[in-house]
Amino acid sequence: MATLYLTEQQSLVKKEGDTLLVQIPENKTENRPKKKVRVPLIKIDRVVVQGNSTLTSPAIAALMERRAEVTFLNQYGRFQGHLSPAYTKNGQLRLAQVQTHHNPAQAHSLNQAFVTGKLHNMRTMLMRFNRKHKLPKITAAVAAIKQNIQAVKTTPADADTPDPSNPQTKSAYGRLQGLEGSGTAHYFNCFKSLLNDPKMFNGRTRRPPRDPVNALLSYGYTILLNQMTSAIYTVGLDPYIGYLHRSRFGKPALALDLMEEFRPLIVDSVVISIFNNKIIKPHQFIKEFGTYRLTKNGRRIFLTKLEARFDEAITHPTFDYKTTYRRSLELQVRLLAKYLLGEIPTYPPMLIR
Repeated sequence: MATLYLTEQQSLVKKEGDTLLVQIPENKTENRPKKKVRVPLIKIDRVVVQGNSTLTSPAIAALMERRAEVTFLNQYGRFQGHLSPAYTKNGQLRLAQVQTHHNPAQAHSLNQAFVTGKLHNMRTMLMRFNRKHKLPKITAAVAAIKQNIQAVKTTPADADTPDPSNPQTKSAYGRLQGLEGSGTAHYFNCFKSLLNDPKMFNGRTRRPPRDPVNALLSYGYTILLNQMTSAIYTVGLDPYIGYLHRSRFGKPALALDLMEEFRPLIVDSVVISIFNNKIIKPHQFIKEFGTYRLTKNGRRIFLTKLEARFDEAITHPTFDYKTTYRRSLELQVRLLAKYLLGEIPTYPPMLIR
């Protein structure tokens, strides 16, 4: 199964038999003739529409029937919306999700796991790099993140409600946020050292991305968020009711929670590989008003590499069998579901060695 990316502007997607017919118009500016591409429906499990493309009603109905989801991004890769098949019928699971949201001790346990997973995998990325290079700056960051992880694991849940008028009292949630922020800062302070060309990265900036590395990180995280949202819908949870990320209107908080441990494993590793192997070059970025975005060709290359990473075979640390990163997203959601329903005592984040 694969993701169909619609990145050519003004494309039209129709259903034709058991296939999707993608009609790409002529582009005289780029000296590109019009063409048609047929994609078997059986091979598609999701569609990502970036920019201005049109899907006909029969095409959308066919995708929904196959439980293939459709995600809409603007031309610059910013998430706009998500079209998915009907929810699973497990109402008890969503009730358990809400009950845990209102249970401070359970929510704290989940937040500890989410932060631990993210920091552990960031630390592992730095350790892998430093086995060969042995940079003192990275060695110090690895030690600092280890301390953050230990503090996260030993942070107790609130016995009483913290006094908001007393700045000396910080909630367990606030302490975990601080430890996550500290560990992430140590990681990104070293990120430039992981690149062969440090000039491509000037520190983590999200909106807007101020350099080529940030442009790829932000775009990759958007794709990862979409994939995680799809996995959450598949299992039957509500992606908008989260724990570490506060639930607000239009914010897929649970998807943001669960993707934390996968950021360094999938997106960061692909971005580092792309730049260090010169797969995408500076001329494949467009710079406008101090911000960077990929050209069409650069975007196509990046999506190809990212998809290959999603489909890379790994051994899942909890189940100890071969799977892919894409499948691991759903497996982590299913582990969360088991925790919410009381079938396992804790949620185990995906921790790589």
